[in-house]
Amino acid sequence: MSMLMWPLIVWGVITAVLIILLIYRSTLAMHEDDQLFLNESESQMERDQIELMQKLNKVTPIVKWLGAASGALILIIAGVALYQQLSQMQ
Repeated sequence: MSMLMWPLIVWGVITAVLIILLIYRSTLAMHEDDQLFLNESESQMERDQIELMQKLNKVTPIVKWLGAASGALILIIAGVALYQQLSQMQ
């Protein structure tokens, strides 16, 4: 087994979780409304929107961190693979 097998598995898991969270976030964003609630009868809709924004605010930093981790990890893997190829040439 290659030295790169475990980093590739970790990268695959991180990227899969990232994709799932991106799909979840886009699903939440589809239900987001850009409106001002002036009527008391629409207070439930306002609460729903506040709850939706709280969920979006929780998911967004996780998506950013996982995206950065996935990008950094694939760059490290590419660097190690390149180093291994250059070492084999000598």
